[in-house]
Amino acid sequence: MLKAAGAAGAAGMGTATLAPPASAADAPFAHPGLLHTRTDLDRMAAKVKAGAKPYAAGFAKLTANRHAQSGWQANPQATVYRGSGSPQNYAALYNDIHAAYQNALRYHVSGEDAHADTAVAILNAWSGKLTSIQGSADRFLAAGLYGYQFANAAELVRGHGDFDLGRAQELLSDVFLPLSDSFLSHHNNAVVTNYWPNWDLTAVACVLATGIFCDDRGKVEGAVEYFKHGEGMGSVRHAIPVVHDDGLAEWVEAGRDQGHALLGVGLMGTVCEMAWNQGIDLYGYDDSRFLKGAQYVAKWSLGRDVPYTANTRRKGAIGGWSGSETASDAAAVDPGMTRPIWAMIANHYTKRRGLPASYVTRAAAKAAPEGGGGDYGPNSGGFDQLGFGTLAFTRERAADVSAAPSPGPVASDGAGGVRPQASASPVADDDLAATGSGDVVGWAAGAGITAVAGGLLMLRRRGRAG
Repeated sequence: MLKAAGAAGAAGMGTATLAPPASAADAPFAHPGLLHTRTDLDRMAAKVKAGAKPYAAGFAKLTANRHAQSGWQANPQATVYRGSGSPQNYAALYNDIHAAYQNALRYHVSGEDAHADTAVAILNAWSGKLTSIQGSADRFLAAGLYGYQFANAAELVRGHGDFDLGRAQELLSDVFLPLSDSFLSHHNNAVVTNYWPNWDLTAVACVLATGIFCDDRGKVEGAVEYFKHGEGMGSVRHAIPVVHDDGLAEWVEAGRDQGHALLGVGLMGTVCEMAWNQGIDLYGYDDSRFLKGAQYVAKWSLGRDVPYTANTRRKGAIGGWSGSETASDAAAVDPGMTRPIWAMIANHYTKRRGLPASYVTRAAAKAAPEGGGGDYGPNSGGFDQLGFGTLAFTRERAADVSAAPSPGPVASDGAGGVRPQASASPVADDDLAATGSGDVVGWAAGAGITAVAGGLLMLRRRGRAG
């Protein structure tokens, strides 16, 4: 594998547009079809009813969260401010969205109507009142993060008799989406590398989720195109600019700090999962580049040494102040820091695809059972992911790991492929990843299994041979 440095390419000053291709036509997508499909929801319900591990622990984490209670009362605002303006009330939005999502998820698992009713009441209250998101540049973060989250909560109750689907679609299309579209096209009138990858990724997540929720194929195609080829730092080759011979790939934001790198991995995984559930394989795009980047961040976050290629990015406003900033090494980490991002990624690569991903698997086991908003502190960073991956994304190994995603359309350029071949585990290390058996150890730990038979490990090794 050749090293490919993309930092220089990320320093361009062009802008991108999300205008849909002339041939794009609106057509319905699979619903539910954002982070969770009908199959996913049915699996969760059946596993929890049977008391299966680790689903039961994941569901217990959900029911213990104060946001997942049917007595939650919405606090809608006409204008939400983040970063500047008054009042700084964006916490009301993210708390309510997480309450809607958690109640909706709890309903699908338990069948208790009160939780669906609560989720609907919260979402209807906001779609009936919110008209604007304002503030500093942080308004783009608010639109991206809370837009994709609102769409996911709403997707879970879109068939409820009292849910105002049309009004929810209008809110996403008229309030959240324009800010995310604008950011990807103009980057707040800054040079294209002024903003770290997370800014782009929040916007891509919002555009993609809104496109699916509103059955707008043009927006979906625009989001997918930006993920692959966007000029900002959030497109996959700019966020993950260097691929090493050992199968790991540098996450550029590791040169910033751990929290933002974890956020980026969670956001990119969210984009990949939503696309996958509509038949678009971004997980496997560019020889599974995301897997290699996620493995790198997982290894680094677990306290292991990783290489980092110095990255210099241009900063400033177009036609105004300009400068540059260089990140020369991976930042220090706290191995105890965790975010609910790993279960989704680990289960995709090891269970759907049958690929080794030992560092990601170990990070997932360490974080299990994953919680959600409200379990990771009261500030906004604790609400950046919807979470509950142990419950939502744990799955059995697929019978056919070469199968294409379903049920939606496959990406038209074919660049993603449907079976990534490259392992993102190291080829030589004291880690069990060298044989692929590290996945067994990681998943065993996550499931509470204290011993693994040697025969099972041997079968795993044989399965990886050749």
